Amino acid sequence: MEIGRIVIVEGITDKKKLNKVLDEEVEIICTYGTLGIERMEEMIFDYNLDDRSVYILVDEDDSGYKLRKQLTEELPHASHIYIDKAFREVAATPEPELARALLNHHFTVKPIYLI
Repeated sequence: MEIGRIVIVEGITDKKKLNKVLDEEVEIICTYGTLGIERMEEMIFDYNLDDRSVYILVDEDDSGYKLRKQLTEELPHASHIYIDKAFREVAATPEPELARALLNHHFTVKPIYLI
């Protein structure tokens, strides 16, 4: 297991969905929407994001695009995990679909979701 990977999602339902599919311990933090400059700096400092492998997984909607853009500016080294636009929200993405997206970034997922 790679040490120090962290996934940034928008909300608690996204986090729960990820935890359901993942078969490894990964730190997941919620932004609860777009972040102010101060909150963003706090998050980068508190989670030591400049020195970790960061993955951004947000909804495929306007607020998700805005947050992804903001996170990309602050964390240019971050990798992006995308869900199919048809599902719009991470929480609404079927588990096998989410598992495939995570596998593409070398996360370990529960075999039950690999259909």
